[in-house]
Amino acid sequence: MRIAQIIPSLEARHGGPSKSVHRLSAALARAGHDVILMATGPGPDEVRQEGRLAVEVFHRDRPKDFCPSSGLRARLRVLEADIVQHHALWLRTLHYAHHFSHRTGAKLVISPRGMMNPWSWGHHRWKKKLASRLIHPGALRAADGWHATSDEEASSIASLGFRQPVCLAPTGVDAPTEAERAASLRHWRERCPESAERPVALFHSRFHRKKRVLELIDLWLDQGPRDWLLLLVGIPEGYTVRQLEDYVLNASGTGRVRVFDGTGQPPPYPLASLFLLPSHSENFGLSIAEALAHGVPALVTDATPWGGLNPVGGGWCVPWEDFPAALRDATAEGTENLARRGALARAWVLENYSWDRPAATLIQFYGRLQSEGATAQRV
Repeated sequence: MRIAQIIPSLEARHGGPSKSVHRLSAALARAGHDVILMATGPGPDEVRQEGRLAVEVFHRDRPKDFCPSSGLRARLRVLEADIVQHHALWLRTLHYAHHFSHRTGAKLVISPRGMMNPWSWGHHRWKKKLASRLIHPGALRAADGWHATSDEEASSIASLGFRQPVCLAPTGVDAPTEAERAASLRHWRERCPESAERPVALFHSRFHRKKRVLELIDLWLDQGPRDWLLLLVGIPEGYTVRQLEDYVLNASGTGRVRVFDGTGQPPPYPLASLFLLPSHSENFGLSIAEALAHGVPALVTDATPWGGLNPVGGGWCVPWEDFPAALRDATAEGTENLARRGALARAWVLENYSWDRPAATLIQFYGRLQSEGATAQRV
């Protein structure tokens, strides 16, 4: 099968999908298919071959916020593929995927990557209405199928009135090597020496309103243990490091909270005794899975699809209203008990979230779309 994967950007600053889509594409290629992963980027065109996976990045034109690319558009005019899957909404690259599907007959699969969950769908809704009409007109209704990474995301797609078949295939996660963990630990110990002196609660995600960054700072300063450090490491988007540092300073939180730009840096998970992500919404939450794979128990909101943490004992998935009490309980357990929870979490996530599983599920879904058209049912 010839499979084209399209994502607006592979830059780390755009969060989890920039990493996970590459991993998914590699898993599809390992399964024996010819896969091409295409994206836009700020630099010159770039092409590289990774076994049966070809990665092609095309220069991003203006206005850059919408990710137009004449190079990507031209490449699609000569591409041959049976399936074209686009990741994310509201950007011009989805229009290119839609047009390619319409011209060639390739089946179009759209992966919203959290953008259809209620909070995200309602955020700046007027801009998204314009995008659906002007940036990629008709693309959502023209999809042959959808790819959801959680039950919640699949339900969101259906609740918005879309009746195309949905493939439920969670994102995978890689097991970190000991060498990677050691290098990361050295790096962050140098950048944040106080992390060696007391337990660390870690937030590692985009600095965006969706993640409740400011609310987490307020909660920590009000109810977090004073002998712990809250470490915020993220990709600036909505909030800069300076803005968050000023917020901490004005809240008299100096010494209890540290903020760092995580762009291009190794993941800081080895520092942490507890991972925190109080998001308004997550379709998967790759940083949660990565923390668990590093053996760090997580406390997250039930707006993320990680309810499985509760029965396995690998952490807590609770409503935001219960987050303060859960934070007090988690930090009161002590680092040894948290480490035991982390070991359970690591074993559970590595057993259930290997990359081969979503790749196999999607390959089956692609085959059904090809053989049955739009009559396939969710798998």
